Amino acid sequence: MSRTSAVSPPPSPLAAPLPVSRGDWNTIRILLPYLLEFKGRVVLAMGLLILAKLANVSVPLIFKEIVDSLDKSQAVLLVPIFLVLGYGLLRLMSTLFGELRDAVFAKVTQRAIRRVALKLFIHLHSLNLRFHLDRQTGGMSRDIERGTRGIGFLLNFMLFNILPTILEIALVTGILFYKYDPWFTIITLITLAAYVIFTLAITEWRMVFRRTMNDMDSKANTHAIDSLLNYETVKYFGNEQFEARRYDQHLGTWETAAVQNQTSLSALNAGQSCIIAVGLTALMLLAADGVVKGEMTLGDLVLINVFMLQLYIPLHFLGFIYREIKNALVDMEKMFRLLHENCEIEDAPDAQSLRVAQGEICFENIAFGYNSDRQILFDASFVIPAGHTIAVVGTSGAGKSTLSRLLFRFYDVTAGRILIDGQDIRHVTQASLRAAIGIVPQDTVLFNDSIYYNIAYGRPDATRAEVLQAAQSAHIHTFIESLPQGYETTVGERGLKLSGGEKQRVAIARAILKNPPILIFDEATSALDSKSEKAIQDELRSIARNRTTLVIAHRLSTIVDAHQILVIEQGRIVERGTHRELLTQAGVYAQMWALQQQEKE
Repeated sequence: MSRTSAVSPPPSPLAAPLPVSRGDWNTIRILLPYLLEFKGRVVLAMGLLILAKLANVSVPLIFKEIVDSLDKSQAVLLVPIFLVLGYGLLRLMSTLFGELRDAVFAKVTQRAIRRVALKLFIHLHSLNLRFHLDRQTGGMSRDIERGTRGIGFLLNFMLFNILPTILEIALVTGILFYKYDPWFTIITLITLAAYVIFTLAITEWRMVFRRTMNDMDSKANTHAIDSLLNYETVKYFGNEQFEARRYDQHLGTWETAAVQNQTSLSALNAGQSCIIAVGLTALMLLAADGVVKGEMTLGDLVLINVFMLQLYIPLHFLGFIYREIKNALVDMEKMFRLLHENCEIEDAPDAQSLRVAQGEICFENIAFGYNSDRQILFDASFVIPAGHTIAVVGTSGAGKSTLSRLLFRFYDVTAGRILIDGQDIRHVTQASLRAAIGIVPQDTVLFNDSIYYNIAYGRPDATRAEVLQAAQSAHIHTFIESLPQGYETTVGERGLKLSGGEKQRVAIARAILKNPPILIFDEATSALDSKSEKAIQDELRSIARNRTTLVIAHRLSTIVDAHQILVIEQGRIVERGTHRELLTQAGVYAQMWALQQQEKE
């Protein structure tokens, strides 16, 4: 499932290219503040890094002295014990300091990953409903997974591979320049420059394959998650092979990019090895000539060879690190783009907490459309007096559920305003607004956790007795107790292990537990049979008593006791009144009532 699927889903905001101004250095700069949280650890890690590199560079110098001392005639009589011990100690120190450095820096890396992941999680919850309706969950989760993994890689390898390699190159070239002919330094620098230029050029070219792999990986995961979540629909229509073909199309594109990525990597490695081999050969020829002429000792030849081999390993690794850092930056692109996704709905700078005294709701001349080219509501005005129940009925798509979304401020109205006890909801904090409203939605989606957890979600600090009382009020306690695991029964992904009616009762229990002053019932009993509906209806009336309640209904029999009923047609309120008044008018409501009575009979 880690690859990607076939027919591309419609483009989403996440598929848009990054702004030109957002380069790799901007991405790196975002991470720098996370290093400052543990300044002491960073400084200590850098100190250990320098010590490790100094020990590493000293090893060839000691090795040269050992070779030179053993080359003398008295070497048979006296082994350079101290030099050998020093050689072993330096080898140990170069490794030990490196391991200590990793141990010290581990907390910095993991804390940065934690901070970014938490910041992203909070930010995603702060984004508006429009974003979440457009998002592709599978692909987005893949982007986040790759991005957080890239953070750890970037911090570790930038600080502990690129910087030490540069330090080691500087030390080695300085020693060569100080001790030997300038041509040793010149050849070394030319080799390094050719290696770096070749690596940068080829790596930039290869990035297009990596981006393609990432895109296809995200698309395949999006399709796989979407297909599995809709498992029953796939089975209903026998479309298993169709889904497999779509999935395989993305996998095919991913495979092509992966092959290109690997073959270009082989070309890069071959070119790097060729450059290093030419440079090392030139240095060895120069050193061998110096030994033959008596200008250099055998130890000098060994020293230069070891230096170049010692440089070759981190330098070759530097090419790998640069490639992986570029890959990590590519992996982090989409994740950081999510952090820069603008919040459409934000609290006003001077927003105060909502103060609910009575709970009166007033919709004043509301106009709204999800898109600028399609308006949903036109000049809708009505008042729900404190403690009263107002019902809204109408055909599908008339704009009924939009009223509840506006009241929760998932969207802001295009024109007009919504007041609660005289306070414009755009001028109060979203947290206090939503804390004052409880809802039983038409489509109840539950967390993949226990029934107890899903009911307690209405008020996480509630006692167990209060949770059980809410379940009893929703007439679901007896059913839960009959289950083998009782309240600890897991409901499955999106609550699919429960029937529609059982899920709706859990939602009702959750709303009861929240105990808000304002209630919204959005087709709250649509998934219940007639017998269950009557039992629940009495309880809903009970919990709605003395609360301001907005009922969005399809079954007119459930709202005959409402204080006022609004009939919406094509975004406009066309009728309003009590059940009896609307029947007397013999208009749209009366026709809907007559039709439902016929269906009932």
